Amino acid sequence: MDFYISNSSDKPIYEQIMTQIKSQILSGKLKKGDALPSIRVLARELRISVITTKRAYDELEHEGLLYSVAGKGTFVATADPQKLREEKIRQLEGILQTAADRARENGVSLEELTQILTLIYQEGR
Repeated sequence: MDFYISNSSDKPIYEQIMTQIKSQILSGKLKKGDALPSIRVLARELRISVITTKRAYDELEHEGLLYSVAGKGTFVATADPQKLREEKIRQLEGILQTAADRARENGVSLEELTQILTLIYQEGR
């Protein structure tokens, strides 16, 4: 399992880890029951604090995507299609928010933005 961490990103490191794990779950690369690297191993590999790694894992556990077994490790908790769909929609909302902000900044109307999105969606880009 490869992680790419950017120290120059505006996004905190624990969120970068969370995003990458979520993406791998959503894409099917990580499946229900798959083991993740231990908190200490991941922290050592990424050269970050154990606390940062633990925070990412804890947040994902809180969201119901991971679970931990004492002495065994941390595992993917869900392959629930509805939960995964909701997460995909949340990610998409973030992307669309950025697009809407840029459109407003550049004087693109909602109607024009809707037309652009419709064309892109229909063309399957």
